[in-house]
Amino acid sequence: MFFEEKDMEKLFHIGDVLSVTTGYIVSSRQLDGISDIVKFMTGDNSLCRHQVPRASEECKPYLLEQYPQLRGVDASGVTSENWQKWIDEQVARFGEKLSVRPIPEERHKFRNPLDELQKLMGADKVIPISVY
Repeated sequence: MFFEEKDMEKLFHIGDVLSVTTGYIVSSRQLDGISDIVKFMTGDNSLCRHQVPRASEECKPYLLEQYPQLRGVDASGVTSENWQKWIDEQVARFGEKLSVRPIPEERHKFRNPLDELQKLMGADKVIPISVY
């Protein structure tokens, strides 16, 4: 469900934001951090893990519109060994947390998680099981 108040904002760690804008997982909370920001921005709390990359792509242009200074930030060389130094540099450049606004309602496509998984993996590889 989308937010009624369009100006609603929420603070997210720079690592969460840069994970969406760079396409590399640089969030200290890894997929949880990315999932949280994407769910907030889309208003879609039913997103499953396999839907987060698509939703991230929907959010990316809006984050870069909100923070054009993040354009060109390159995380391609970040490894587990240099991550902390890299993220500390980003905190020094941009601040630890950024205030993020949701994307326009019409920019997010709500999709059935099972249908989307079957398209990604192939219908013959995904077998729905009812637990009721």
